[in-house]
Parts: sequence; C-alpha cells; structure tokens
Amino acid sequence: MALQLPFKFSGSSADALTSTRTRASRMMEYDQPLVWVTVLLMLFGMVMVYSASISLVDSPKFANYTNTYFLKRQAIFIAVSLLVGLVVFRIRIAAWQRLAPYLFVATLALLVLVLIPGVGVVVNGARRWLSLKVLNLQPSELMKVVAVLYAADFTVRKQEYMHKLTKGFMPMAGAIGLVGLLLLLEPDLGAFGVIVCIAMGILFLGGINLIWFGGIGALLVMIFTAIIALSPFRRARMFAYLDPWEEGNSLDKAYQLTHSLIAFGRGEFFGVGLGGSVEKLHYLPEAHTDFLLAVIGEELGLAGVLVVIVMFYWLVKRAFDIGRQAIAIDQTFAGLAAKGIGIWIGVQTFINMGVNLGLLPTKGLTLPLMSYGGTGVLINCVGLAILLRIDYENRVMMRGGRP
Repeated sequence: MALQLPFKFSGSSADALTSTRTRASRMMEYDQPLVWVTVLLMLFGMVMVYSASISLVDSPKFANYTNTYFLKRQAIFIAVSLLVGLVVFRIRIAAWQRLAPYLFVATLALLVLVLIPGVGVVVNGARRWLSLKVLNLQPSELMKVVAVLYAADFTVRKQEYMHKLTKGFMPMAGAIGLVGLLLLLEPDLGAFGVIVCIAMGILFLGGINLIWFGGIGALLVMIFTAIIALSPFRRARMFAYLDPWEEGNSLDKAYQLTHSLIAFGRGEFFGVGLGGSVEKLHYLPEAHTDFLLAVIGEELGLAGVLVVIVMFYWLVKRAFDIGRQAIAIDQTFAGLAAKGIGIWIGVQTFINMGVNLGLLPTKGLTLPLMSYGGTGVLINCVGLAILLRIDYENRVMMRGGRP
C-alpha cells in the first residue's frame, strides 16, 4: 500500500525547496578581508619605502643607485611574494605537519651555512645572509615560520606529555636553544627573541604545565639579561636607551632613537605631508627598513600610525580567530599553527613599533609586510598564505566536505 502523506507540495513550493537546496552557500571560499588587509599593508609599505629611500642616492654609499631603485626592488619582492603565496596556499595543512621536522632540520643547516666564512654575507658587522645572486636569503626569517610549524607539530605529538618537564618541554627547549646559539653567533638577538616567543606561546596554548611555564619564563628573562650584561655593545646600547638625550648617547648609541623620536614629534597629529620628511634626509639611518614607522609618523602623523596599528591588530586578531575555529573542529595542529602565526606577526610588530617609539631598546627587526627587504616580505607572505589555507580548510570542513 502506498504511503499517503498528510500534505503535498504545490508546484511553486517544490521549486522553492529545490532552489534552496541548490543555492550556493553564502560563505566565502576564502577570507577576502585577510587578503586585502595583507595586500594593503604591502602596498602602503611600498609607498613609504619609496618616500623614505628617495634621497639615499645623495649619499656616497648609494651614489650608483637611482631614485627608484628601492621602489622597483620592493615592487618585485611583493610580486614574487604574492606568487609564492598562491603556491603555498595550494598545499594542504596535513602536508605542512608531515614536513615540519624536516623543514626545521633544513633551516638549522642554513643557519650553520651563514656562519661559514666566504659563504655567509656580512652586512654592518652581522653575518645573517646567504647570497642567491638576485637577493640575499636571511635564514633567521625563514626560521620564524618554520618554528611555528615545528612547535605546533611538537605540541600535537607530545600532547600527553605536556605536563612533564623531561618529555614535554626539554626536547623543545633543546631545539630552540640550538637555534638561539646559532642566531647569537650571527648575531641576531631580535630574531631569537621572536622565535622564543613563538615557541613559548604555542607551548602555553598547547597546555604546558603553568608552574613550569612561569619558571621557564623567569629563566628566559635571566638569560636575556645575562646576554645583555655580558656584551659590552648591548650593555652600552641599553644604557643609551635609558638616557637617549645625554649628549654622548644622542650622538652615538642612541642616535637612531633620538632622530626617530624627533620624526614623530614633527609629525604631530596629521603629519607634514607625504614626501615631506626631513629626518629621512640622511639624519635617520635605516629609515626604509627598521625605522619605516618613524617616517610614517613624520609624514602622516598620529593618524597614519594609528591606521597601521589597527590593520596589524586586525591581522593578529583574525589569526587567533582562525586558530580557535580550527581547534573547535578538532584540527589542533592547524589551530596552533594559526595562533603561532598571530604570535609571530604580533610580537615582531610590537617590538618594531616599540623600538621606533622609544618603548624598547633599539633592535634590528623590520616591520612585517611593510619594511624594505625581500626575505622578510616573502616569509611574511608564506606565513599568511598558510593561515589563509587553514581558514579555507576550516570553511570546507564546516560545510561537511574534506580539505
């Protein structure tokens, strides 16, 4: 006997139900705001790099360069970084998890190569680069994104041992300690600080014992203090930071800091106008790299600086939101990696801005996505492409599909 339904669909109702079932989901395929904020930061940075570097050709050091030399190279860096980002976006997160230990070992090998005389490139007394002819590769930048992947993979593999010191923390401490030793030989204390923050942050999010975490944090503070105290150069820079306006300091170790503060002071609320900076006229060293924010502050004022801060804040917050979504659907590695990328971008941005504003001692860290430099922009784009892929796989899984 045929089953009799207590109701039946009219023609229009059936069509409406079919249309509802076949209508495409309104959920975006990928996080378009994340892409646009990233691109806007890079383009804004390119404009400011051009403004900050346009007068460098007047210096004997850059006499053979053209006014647009740094602009053209930064544009090429951005274009190549975006293409690499597209390729990275196509790689599944599971593949990154499998490759994480091997990438870590390979990057350690690059850090060793940097220290070999005749192989590593020395710039301003620091041996941090490997020459690839078209650009200089900085392995310490590569280690930042690799540290995110390695720490996230380690935390997932050792989840049951996170409350134990010997199995949950010591192996990671040994790995990061080896990285730190190689970075201090370059020397690159700033990169070491960022990598330590990445590793500690991911271990904390992964559930490491809070008592051990607090003790380890105190130990790290003591280690960094000892490094500064035992290094005459770093110790002198610290004393100069504490009293930058003293005549001897302002003409020596605190020279960059005092001119950075002068730049912010000249900019006031709305700046002196794009291209109108005086400090970039050979007063403020490294204006197009480490101290780009000071030029933004002088030319675009507090308003321009706040725009940059808000965009970076949104970027970091979005990374943590994506990580939270991944963990909620049991993608722990992806979630920790996303939050690790947020920690990396957030910590490096905070240190760079703190140095520019005189809140922290001078360190050679660039402003992510914005400062001049091929390796920095490229690795930032790789990290954000991985973040975008995590978000993409979250969306696919929330629809019931498989990444």
